[in-house]
Amino acid sequence: MDWKVALGGWVVGLLIGLTGMGGGSVMTPMMIFIFHMHPALAVGTDLVYSSITKVAGTLQHIRQRTVDFRILGWVSLGSVPGALMGSLVVGYLEHEVAMDTADRVIGQMLGGMYILIVLAMAWRWWQSRHSPVSSGAGRLPRVALSVLGLVAGFLVGLTSVGSGALFVSVLAMISSLPAARLVGTDIAAGVLVTGVAGLAHLAFGNVDLRMVVSLLAGSVPGILMGSRLIVRVPEPVVRVGLMTLLSWSSFNLLK
Repeated sequence: MDWKVALGGWVVGLLIGLTGMGGGSVMTPMMIFIFHMHPALAVGTDLVYSSITKVAGTLQHIRQRTVDFRILGWVSLGSVPGALMGSLVVGYLEHEVAMDTADRVIGQMLGGMYILIVLAMAWRWWQSRHSPVSSGAGRLPRVALSVLGLVAGFLVGLTSVGSGALFVSVLAMISSLPAARLVGTDIAAGVLVTGVAGLAHLAFGNVDLRMVVSLLAGSVPGILMGSRLIVRVPEPVVRVGLMTLLSWSSFNLLK
């Protein structure tokens, strides 16, 4: 058991519980820059860890009745095949392209994703200041939800990023769900998409299982704590911290 890794898992688990984000957008750069893992291995390890962590968070949100099962079903219809397709692309890069080239390409894709997510988070913040909050999902088109799931799932399989940050940001733009219900639905959707992608990466040998165990020792209590604190911590504080970290990670991956 590596307690430094477990501490990192606790921090990220707490962020996931509070915001629905952080599984890929924080843990993947942490594994690359702090624990010095290859990008492809970091992506696969993060997916397996995130899936198991989000099971605990989902159960807590179901108990709190902060999961919208209608949205969850239609998003998952697209996200599961999307995640499988993204994982297959990584598998192709790993086995058909030189390791250095594959790491560089995956690193650049991660950097690009982080920039997009920072922009999406900034847009979500602006939108939240100009849109009323309601208690329901409104009339969200089923096709739009499935297409959103397909795109997000593909990006998750490719980079491990998107199951939280991208889905929450886009869903916040097209719906008026309250924050707790938005985060709960996102975490539940992330269980399936990261699970499918994680199994595919495991088949390709891109998962460090010892790292997963250490991460889970911290992340499970972290996500349970975050899920309970969601109504108490000011969202802008967490959002600014995430945007700063993502911007720094993007700069380092793209330079």
